[in-house]
Amino acid sequence: MLVEIDNLRVAFSTPSGWAEAVRGVSLTLGREKLGIVGESGSGKSLTARSLLRLLPGNARVQADRLAFDGTDVLTASEKQMRAIRGKRAGLILQDPKYSLNPVMTAGDQVAEAWRAHKGGSKRAARRAAVDLLAQVRIRDPARVAGAYPHELSGGMGQRVMIAMMLAPDPELLIADEPTSALDATVQAEILRLMEDLVSRRGMGLLLISHDLPLVGHFCDRVAVMYAGRVVEELRAGELAHARHPYTRGLLDCLPRLSHPEARLAVMHRDPAWLAA
Repeated sequence: MLVEIDNLRVAFSTPSGWAEAVRGVSLTLGREKLGIVGESGSGKSLTARSLLRLLPGNARVQADRLAFDGTDVLTASEKQMRAIRGKRAGLILQDPKYSLNPVMTAGDQVAEAWRAHKGGSKRAARRAAVDLLAQVRIRDPARVAGAYPHELSGGMGQRVMIAMMLAPDPELLIADEPTSALDATVQAEILRLMEDLVSRRGMGLLLISHDLPLVGHFCDRVAVMYAGRVVEELRAGELAHARHPYTRGLLDCLPRLSHPEARLAVMHRDPAWLAA
């Protein structure tokens, strides 16, 4: 099992006391594709970042178990975490415009990630960077390697981000809203690319998204989060038959071309969901 999360709780220090943002989340992930869906603020990204210990200093993390491939993340040293973070578990962030270094070329950034985990000469890293850019289906990878982020389209920038994460051959890929800044056509291309890479390399994938249909078609399992809790977990193929009223509410809010409606449904939240 790559990821084991049992009763994870994340709280932040505020002037009025501790505010709990993740409340008792339990998940497991093997070499499969797990999607985490829910509204903004439901705790999806915090859960993923807790696994890599990438939370701000005012965060308090507690769990009965929080482990990556048997390593206890809560008690691991910073040296142990550096061996996991980036090397064995890669994180693809939401928008390449803000994630890539604007004063470094795409090739230099991929090469830097490759050398950080594999060592080697600058020349070898440069060759590896061009090869990685080719693996993520970038046409003319040598030219793109010499381009700066502002010279790349959104889809191209996201491919560069994926190439950086693939440089050390990770076992787990965490994709935090990797397609939200892209149009529908490029979004489909990026998802096909990720699916191919995950299948070919035998990695685990944790996909965080607001898009229920996307996750339902792309992932093996889906966990639905509400107010810091997992309220429902099911096979992706069964998402249309979800039972929890929150999941049903999210599905009912989606527009459908096959059944157009004059007015979309509105989510009605039950206070009992917070205590469930």
